[in-house]
Amino acid sequence: MDKVISAQGLCLSYNKDEQIIVDADLSIGSGEFIFITGASGSGKSTLLKSFFGAIKPSSGSLIVGGVEVNKISASKLSFLRKHIGIVFQDYKLIKEWTIEKNVKLPLIINGYAKDVSDIQVEKLLNHVKLSHKVGKYPLELSGGEQQRVAMARALAHNPILILADEPTGNLDNYSSRLIWNLLEGANTQLKATVLVVTHNIPDNLDVEYRHFNIDNGSVYEVC
Repeated sequence: MDKVISAQGLCLSYNKDEQIIVDADLSIGSGEFIFITGASGSGKSTLLKSFFGAIKPSSGSLIVGGVEVNKISASKLSFLRKHIGIVFQDYKLIKEWTIEKNVKLPLIINGYAKDVSDIQVEKLLNHVKLSHKVGKYPLELSGGEQQRVAMARALAHNPILILADEPTGNLDNYSSRLIWNLLEGANTQLKATVLVVTHNIPDNLDVEYRHFNIDNGSVYEVC
């Protein structure tokens, strides 16, 4: 199995006096479904941010998609992010753009032709059950609908890695179930590696997964 994420002795911090993640060793293969749990403030989101280069290791080694994050250049970082889909708890949609344009953003970045992008966006909005909201702007949608737009955006460019930070933390039961179904489908059908940071792992998932927990800076696998 090809490795998508490999970390050895990984340490992460925002300042030299306080280590958030200490000496973490991780090996995550292609097509795996991964949960990362831990108490609030334990470093879950910090660890996830390191996987898309938003924070660089203070020491140790981190390789994501074959790219060494420790020594990443701006061009290599751009290349890496073209292969990653990200879902945030607070959606991070562009409020001045329609939902179609928001979904299209990674396709624009990746240089897809307009006709191809339009077809992909139409297909994805149907997939997340938002075809009836075409032409709407994010603030005209409920929180659950906005997260489904964010999920469609994350899937738009067929990423090899999907990172989701508390993707259902603020959602109703219907939207939560739909998001989990989409993440499961991305893993089982598209063969994407899916990594989810969450407080609670749902008990009705139809997918095999691995579970890592963070406690006092240490990352360990829960067997």
